[in-house]
Amino acid sequence: MKKIINDPNQVVQDMVDGLVAAFPETLKQVPDTFVVARADSAVTGKVALVSGGGSGHEPAHAGYIGKGMLDAAVCGEVFTSPTPDQVFEAIKAVDSGEGVFLVIKNYTGDVLNFEMAAELAEAEGIKVANVIVNDDVAVEDSSFTTGRRGIAGTVFVHKIAGAKAEVGGTLDEVKGVAEKVVANVRSMGMALTPCTVPAAGEPSFTLAENEMEIGMGIHGEPGINRGSIASADEIADTLMGKILEDYDFSGEVAVLVNGLGSTPEMELYILNKKVQDILADRGIKVYKTFVGEYMTSLEMAGCSVSLLKLDDELKELLNAESLAPAFRM
Repeated sequence: MKKIINDPNQVVQDMVDGLVAAFPETLKQVPDTFVVARADSAVTGKVALVSGGGSGHEPAHAGYIGKGMLDAAVCGEVFTSPTPDQVFEAIKAVDSGEGVFLVIKNYTGDVLNFEMAAELAEAEGIKVANVIVNDDVAVEDSSFTTGRRGIAGTVFVHKIAGAKAEVGGTLDEVKGVAEKVVANVRSMGMALTPCTVPAAGEPSFTLAENEMEIGMGIHGEPGINRGSIASADEIADTLMGKILEDYDFSGEVAVLVNGLGSTPEMELYILNKKVQDILADRGIKVYKTFVGEYMTSLEMAGCSVSLLKLDDELKELLNAESLAPAFRM
């Protein structure tokens, strides 16, 4: 195992320390937790947004904290859901009386632990609502989930629900727009190489030199097909074919071409060229495109594509100001 770390069992604490040190004007750590919050978390008069999950997906989720996006993120151990008490601390840290909205990716541990934390918060009089993101069209069930997994489409939920809260949306209104995003976003990914969880010290699965896996999950969960490496155009055809057959994207869309940790931007742009061609051939107008690393899987080589069908409300919120370190606009 070759990694730039100190103690394999201390990587999350070291990462959080380094992250907060890099953006002290934006981020702070809630004492004695793995919760990162807005440095100006004495925000009043708005719904607070909390997301999180296992670490290893950086810049998700703490990179999306800041004006216009999240108010706090809970960093679990690598690929492991944060505990209910940590999520509860995040809720308490950012609640200003208008309620707290939880963005939860559809993994069994995340759903159970975030919902348990919500019950604890509600018992103390904090209003809580949530949305469960399940944008991955690859598989219906996996070793981590019942139903579809939540992957990079979650970033669109962070951006749009965060913008709605920033302009004074109520808890019900933030929930409503988040649910609209979930209903209109689809994603699918693929992997060329495995990744290694630091505490494990060895790859979580194996792929031969000439193999790739289509539909691979962001924790290394199995996909739908393992075969010989294909060209970028063939990969785009496969991912987009599955996404486009799952939902009617006629009209305008936002595109997210996401790297999983070890994929050069050159390759992501090559893939994006074919993605754009496919959409043009279908008569689907691209409103905005994002290319880069938004939700990774440690050092896994691979990518995912997400499409979000837009209406006027979603376009306005997608364009709103964000000061989050990993999503400034």
